[in-house]
Amino acid sequence: MTRFSYVKFAFLVAASLICQNCSDTCTVSNTYIYYEPVYSTSAELKAAVSFDDPKPLTNLGKIYFKDGYLYINESGEGIHVIDNRNPSAPLPLGFITIPGNYDLAMVNNLLYADSFVDLVVLDVSNKQNIKEVNRVERVFNHALSYGYRMVTNENLILTDWEEVRSVTVQESECSGNQLQNWGGMWMEDGIALRSFSGVGASVIPTSTTGIGGSMARFTIAENHLYALDGAMLDVIDVSTPGQPKPKAEQEISWDIETLFPYNGILFGGSRSGMYIYDLVNPAAPQLLSKYEHVRSCDPVVVQDNYAFVTLRNGSECEGFVNQLEVIDITSLTNPKLVKIYPMTNPHGLGIDNSVLFICDGSDGLKVYDASDVNAITTNQLAHHQDIQALDIIPHQSIAMMIGPEGLYQYDYSDLTNIRLISTLAIVR
Repeated sequence: MTRFSYVKFAFLVAASLICQNCSDTCTVSNTYIYYEPVYSTSAELKAAVSFDDPKPLTNLGKIYFKDGYLYINESGEGIHVIDNRNPSAPLPLGFITIPGNYDLAMVNNLLYADSFVDLVVLDVSNKQNIKEVNRVERVFNHALSYGYRMVTNENLILTDWEEVRSVTVQESECSGNQLQNWGGMWMEDGIALRSFSGVGASVIPTSTTGIGGSMARFTIAENHLYALDGAMLDVIDVSTPGQPKPKAEQEISWDIETLFPYNGILFGGSRSGMYIYDLVNPAAPQLLSKYEHVRSCDPVVVQDNYAFVTLRNGSECEGFVNQLEVIDITSLTNPKLVKIYPMTNPHGLGIDNSVLFICDGSDGLKVYDASDVNAITTNQLAHHQDIQALDIIPHQSIAMMIGPEGLYQYDYSDLTNIRLISTLAIVR
């Protein structure tokens, strides 16, 4: 990996404000940590891919299920491979190290994953010897790292930040020449000062693809991989095994965060609403309509003529509501709100034969009979509290859920007794 010492960035870590006689004199004591960007080549990233012994769960991201196996992303690091053919006793098999990995999707025995800006193809047919079989470089060339382009003019990839030093400076509060507390950025002498947060398939099961969680940014439908890439939707033909062919970069809304395909339609959950795309021509999704709601984080799942959307406040979404919305999509060009149900802080969700699972953040997992969309919360089947629930995949009477404390699995074969049957805990 390469470090460019002549490029320096500074990010605000803490600031203490001291004001005396503010009518005429104000002093601000700001402490900054200075970082330098670290760059890598695609060759270096490829060399780092490996299949290793199982490692502890520490920082879970996306979840994917196929053919009895769970693939759980460790944010930015790679993918845990877990034998889940006996969900009462999940068995970790190994860990696929993939630098800069946040999303995944599968066709047959091929796993597609991002590695910063590259698309990696892995053969998982031999669970003892998973290996990279192809790589398409610079597919996700609209990706950003903390607001900066990940690919430089030197054709290198921004992969990390290295702390250089911290410094405390005295600044004038009254002059207005200071960092805004909402994380805005200003420039002074070529140094950027700002706060930052991390960078970055929902699939109806078929004979070839698996099932992803509702928070997915990758999904496969109609022999194409759809991947969110900044304000672009990357469309990649995966009809030839192991030979992905990028077909298009289609401009979409910058705030779309999740993808969910259903019966030839692609649904996008955004901070401002739900987007509906027709996949009649899978290489060029056609926008049919947008259902708008208040600004909030927004994953979506679909069953029959209804879409189920959870909205939550907090984090970067800048929203102020926590609720479940049910939307009638009988007319794909004219979706209509049916009902709103209050929630605590809902994240991911899943549905299986009208059994609706909602990961309601600190309020745990809630399960409802959603066969009557006008009376969902009055038909609650279960409420598992004292856990932090983030995303879930319900399939064949087993609900596979992840949260910041690990993997939880529930048996819902008896809807009158939905019970926890196993856990794999996060290691702190």
